[in-house]
Amino acid sequence: MGRGESVAAYVMSPITQMLPAITAVAVLGVIVAGWLQRGEEYLVPESGPGYWLGIGGSMAMLSLLVYSLRKRYRAARIIGSVRFWFRTHMLLGIAGPVLVLFHTNFKLGPMNSNVALFAMLLVACSGIVGKYIYGKIHMGLYGHKARVEEILAQADELKRELGEELKAAEFVSRELNAFSNEIKGKTPTTAIGSLWFGAIIAVRARALRHHLIAEARRLIRIEGKARGWSWWQRRQGLRKITQIVRLYSAAVIKAAELGFYERLFALWHVLHLPLFFLMVGTGIIHVWAVHHY
Repeated sequence: MGRGESVAAYVMSPITQMLPAITAVAVLGVIVAGWLQRGEEYLVPESGPGYWLGIGGSMAMLSLLVYSLRKRYRAARIIGSVRFWFRTHMLLGIAGPVLVLFHTNFKLGPMNSNVALFAMLLVACSGIVGKYIYGKIHMGLYGHKARVEEILAQADELKRELGEELKAAEFVSRELNAFSNEIKGKTPTTAIGSLWFGAIIAVRARALRHHLIAEARRLIRIEGKARGWSWWQRRQGLRKITQIVRLYSAAVIKAAELGFYERLFALWHVLHLPLFFLMVGTGIIHVWAVHHY
């Protein structure tokens, strides 16, 4: 895989950008439909489909542990790849809470069931936050963990693809070199410093991107007229430069944000694990209480 293809992992396609929103709308649509029908008593927690929805939701949430086991123990590779279980983990993390909500028919019950319900919803919300942070520190949603040095090396490699046949390319390469030299070796060591550094670099990288594309368009128009280029030739030259500048700025922003999100993900892990075991514990107590009282 070439450098440009690697760096392209930092730029989400329009479909990928829309997928979380589409999923959220679909899930919310199902939940709203269930909420509006709660008065019909089609489902009851004690028996029938409502009871089995509770069992299914509980098993889905408990199955979230499989991903952690697969990721940590090589012997577990016989059950499937880490990527497969990561996708399954995300799917079950959405399906489990939805099934449990339908199990409760969107109504509160005894104290033990309410505690288990809110613990599960808290874990689900925490999982959504974790998924967002995870995407910020990996090469795409399922890729390997990103490294600042690797990202900046790929960004520098992009500049070589500009070539030297265009004055616009020469100008863009010179500006990108100056920007790279300015930010290298300046990664802060604290979480607050990383957040501030990432925010400043993100703003500057976006401003630089707009400036370079506008200036490249002007230079290509001037050079194209002098050389007698067709509209299509000028368009192709600008398209190549625009793509490289966009990829470069995305890579630089990714590198600048990485330190902050790595620290945030470590903190999230510390908080998420106790919440998960709290959910498991309250769920076990709820199941025991239901079948013994």
